[in-house]
Amino acid sequence: MKNNNQNKRRKFLRQIGATTLASAATPFASFAAKAKAEERILRYDRTFSNNDTVRIGVIGYGVQGHFDLRTALQVPGVELAGICDIYKSRLVRAQEEFGKDLYVTRSYKDLLDKEDIDAVLICTTDVWHSQITLDALAKGKHIYLEKPMMHKIEEGYPMMKAADKSGKVFQVGSQRVSSVGYAKAKELLAAGEIGDLNMVQAAWDRQSSIGSWEYTIPDDASAETTDWDTFTEVTEKMEFDAKKFFWWRAYKEFGTGVAGDLYIHLLSGTHFITNSKGPEDIYSTGQFSYWNDGRNMPDVMSGVMQYPKSEEHPAFQLNLRVNFISGTGGQEVIQLIGSEGTITIDRNDIIVSYSKMPEAPGFGGYDSVFTFPEAMQERMQAAYNSKWTEAQQKRHPKGDVIHKAPDGYSDHLDHFTNFFDAIRDGKKVVEDAEFGFRAAAPALACNTSYFDKKIMHWDPLKMKLV
Repeated sequence: MKNNNQNKRRKFLRQIGATTLASAATPFASFAAKAKAEERILRYDRTFSNNDTVRIGVIGYGVQGHFDLRTALQVPGVELAGICDIYKSRLVRAQEEFGKDLYVTRSYKDLLDKEDIDAVLICTTDVWHSQITLDALAKGKHIYLEKPMMHKIEEGYPMMKAADKSGKVFQVGSQRVSSVGYAKAKELLAAGEIGDLNMVQAAWDRQSSIGSWEYTIPDDASAETTDWDTFTEVTEKMEFDAKKFFWWRAYKEFGTGVAGDLYIHLLSGTHFITNSKGPEDIYSTGQFSYWNDGRNMPDVMSGVMQYPKSEEHPAFQLNLRVNFISGTGGQEVIQLIGSEGTITIDRNDIIVSYSKMPEAPGFGGYDSVFTFPEAMQERMQAAYNSKWTEAQQKRHPKGDVIHKAPDGYSDHLDHFTNFFDAIRDGKKVVEDAEFGFRAAAPALACNTSYFDKKIMHWDPLKMKLV
């Protein structure tokens, strides 16, 4: 009897140990029984519309402006007509790249006055997005506007109104919504592949100085070379600070921190996949963990949002995380969790994992039954087995399915292709002003939540704070 008791105790401890191990692991892991994963390449056929020439101007030729322009020029029929930047040396670099005949200016209004420019890419500091957008629409330009759409929530309303009134194409630049991976995730969720959605976990972590916005500051930086007076024209006046000019994302006077830079991608992706109009409750917290460089926006931030039940989706929670000193080495992940599985999105690739509960209720294992007398356990076990078949007592194991984007695939190029197709053929853009606002407003509300230490309440239908 002693040996039998010892065996039972060892079995119980193994069960406890397995449970503890699972609960201590990463929240992005899945612990369902796994068969061998099946890998599939996502079908993809990029076609360009007619090659009618579209001439573009760039306003803001920093890091993102460079990448946006290089990608835009890969679309057939797109020509560069001019570049604006208030930092003089970037204009020198622009003419080194595209020739001395390229029109360059430090005044965005002069660039907007050029009648041979059809569309502008606005890649400036966040604080300038609203004013430049309104001026560009007034000049009849199509707009590709970098995310977030605005610096403050209240700026978004006149922007949406002006975009709608203008009749011009307006695309916000959160390119993941044009990804074949996100399109597949949207399709699978709508088909009920993972049951009913109840939670989304999303993280964008980094572990580098550049990833944390400490970009190289040029040795000629000064109030004159950066046109500091113009840079601060829409903010409170302050003394020249090279960090605030070149690391502007880290300062709330000019940027919107991790919420406006990276939460926004995670929100845009979630809204695209779920067709959601937005959350109703928003809370975010943050801290300064490593980058003690004078910034006033946190380098580690987490947010929780409650999405109400709607015609488009069941109620679900969205958990957001950005960590700029992450020992993961950096990652970009969105995981949709349903009642029967998960869809994990890693950039343009997705993994579908399945875990459907047994039809039978649980019996045994980490259960109170082992505290009952042995005869009762045996009697109840027999009754349980007579009611439920072996198949009904088991989970429904099914191997992961991995959907991979083709080698060399670029969602950034697809986003620009969509933009120029809309200009040429009237095709609907993926991320219009309303979509951009619905993603940006909750992100910016996270900043208010952090600074004011309170839960923000948002009306996703009326698109306003309550």
